[in-house]
Amino acid sequence: MTPNNYAEFIARLPQADIPMAGVGASLLAGAQGQVVFFTLPAGASVPPHSHGEQWGIVVEGEVDLTIAGVQRTYRRGDAYYIGDGVVHSAVVREGCLAIDVFADPQRYRAKA
Repeated sequence: MTPNNYAEFIARLPQADIPMAGVGASLLAGAQGQVVFFTLPAGASVPPHSHGEQWGIVVEGEVDLTIAGVQRTYRRGDAYYIGDGVVHSAVVREGCLAIDVFADPQRYRAKA
């Protein structure tokens, strides 16, 4: 499955500098945090890591998230919360669109 694209004005936002092949990430940043509009290909994986608070929602597709050792499959419309410092990882099952909100306003940098 190839996910549908976000609206054109979202695609025109700065792209986040994310070192993962095939991953798209439109970045909307402000003083209070960041919103990232992810486009993730099937098979992409994110190794275990932690950072500040994160909330997200799957717009389309499927992703297996492991949050604090608990694995669950998230699908269209499913939301998740990852607390400050909580270890988490992900494996994308189907091409996926996800919107993530980060409490850290410096979580990602825009590509140069």
